[in-house]
Amino acid sequence: MIMKPYLIIGLGNPGLKYRKTRHNMGFMVVDYLSEKLACAVKKSRSQAQVGETIYKGSKLILAKPQTYMNRSGESAVELLGYYNLEIENLIVIYDDMDVDIGKVRIRKKGGSGTH
Repeated sequence: MIMKPYLIIGLGNPGLKYRKTRHNMGFMVVDYLSEKLACAVKKSRSQAQVGETIYKGSKLILAKPQTYMNRSGESAVELLGYYNLEIENLIVIYDDMDVDIGKVRIRKKGGSGTH
């Protein structure tokens, strides 16, 4: 059985000004995954930098929207359409002021909280 790919989107803001800020945690996680999986995230697609790889038999698509944080949903919707994926195959990584530094919260549904 062939599984649909997972789209992993790390949210942040492009540019050196934001590079090492908490607001760019999503970009930092995608950069980390990119390094660990030897997956260059350099293709330009759907307003994002994208990389594709196979991990344990599943295709992973890593993405960093280049639309700035408040418009990242535009890129996410375009990428879901381009890859013909359902929302169940989307993982979004972002910072949240309600979560202590160094902690991770995983949830299936919810709003933006105090992002």
